[in-house]
Amino acid sequence: MEYLLPSAPAGVAETRSLVRAELDRWGLAHVADDCLLIVSELVTNVVRHGGSAYTLRLEERAGRLYGEVFDPGDGVPFQRSPGVDALSGRGLQIVGAIAEEWGVATADNGKLVWFAVSCGG
Repeated sequence: MEYLLPSAPAGVAETRSLVRAELDRWGLAHVADDCLLIVSELVTNVVRHGGSAYTLRLEERAGRLYGEVFDPGDGVPFQRSPGVDALSGRGLQIVGAIAEEWGVATADNGKLVWFAVSCGG
């Protein structure tokens, strides 16, 4: 599945709804909570720091769910070490704690943040 979505705060909730519906259709509701949290963090980063739109792609293969979020914004996301009183800056730490694997790649006219989670039930 692939969606092109506007980079707007309301788009985070819309993206979660699309992902939940797709995972239910695929029989992967058991990984939905982890996937939704990862996608929420990545999309929130796009809304705050990325371009005017983003592409979300999900694919199940070989017992794993792969996800990608592409945006045309400048800069490359990286894990931060926010202070204990910081109200933000932990998104990629959350992604790293939940995903089996994740990474960032530069792409034509932007960047791609990808993740993988096991579909094992």
